[in-house]
Amino acid sequence: MVSYFPDTPYAIAVVGAASGIGHAAARFLADQGVHVGCLDADAKGNAATAASLPAGRAIAHAVDVTDASTIAPALDAVERAFGRLDGLVNCAGITGITNRKAHEVDLDDFDRVYRINLRGAMALSVAVLPRLLARNYGRLLHVASIAGKEGNAGMAAYSATKAGLIGLVKSMAKDYATTGVTINGLAPAVIRTPMVAALPEAQVTYMTDKIPMRRCGTLDEVAALIAWIVSPACSFTTGFTFDLSGGRATY
Repeated sequence: MVSYFPDTPYAIAVVGAASGIGHAAARFLADQGVHVGCLDADAKGNAATAASLPAGRAIAHAVDVTDASTIAPALDAVERAFGRLDGLVNCAGITGITNRKAHEVDLDDFDRVYRINLRGAMALSVAVLPRLLARNYGRLLHVASIAGKEGNAGMAAYSATKAGLIGLVKSMAKDYATTGVTINGLAPAVIRTPMVAALPEAQVTYMTDKIPMRRCGTLDEVAALIAWIVSPACSFTTGFTFDLSGGRATY
C-alpha cells in the first residue's frame, strides 16, 4: 500500500467513526500509520472501531455534534493521547425521513437533519479550526453528498443540508486559504453503508440508476480518497468538493 503519510506520527479525528464511511476512514488511516481519534455519539460502536485498530493507534471518545459542548473535550482527548491534532474528518450525517415529496416533509424531522448535517458541521469547524490555525497546518474534510450537488427526489432535508455543507466548505476555505489549513468536501453517490441500507429500496434504486457506472461505490474507495485529501500530499486544493459518484456528477 502506498503511504500518504510518510512523516508520521500524524493524528486525525474522525467524527462518525462507529460505522459506515467513518469506520472505513478510521481503519484506512490507521493502516497508513496515522493515529486516529474515533469520535461518535454511538459509544459502543465507536469503542469497537477503536479496539479493532492496531494497538496504540486509536482512542475512542464520545461526541454529539448537536451538542457543541461535547466537541472540545473530544478534541482535547485526541491531543492528549497523541500530542497533536493534524486534521478532522466529519462523517456525521443522517438522511431523515425519505421518499416524501417536499410538501409532505415533517418540519421537526427537517430540523433534526439540519442540526446534525449542517449545524453540526459548523460546530465542529468552530471547535477545530483554532487548533489547526495555531499550528499553521491542518486538514478539515466534511463529507457531503452527491445529493447536495444535484438534489435527490424525496430527500429534501438531506439534499438541502448537504448543499449547505458544500457552500460552507467553499466559504470557510477562502477565509483560511493562506494559513496552511485546507478545507474540502467530498460528495459520494450511493455507498453501501448502514445509513443507505436503512433507506427504502425504491429510494436506493432511484439513486443507483443515476450512476453511469451502474454500481454503488465501495467503502474502500471512499476511505482511500478521504485519506489522500487529509494527507500532506493534498496541499494545493481547498474549497473543493471532490466527486465520488461513478460519473453521476463531474463538477
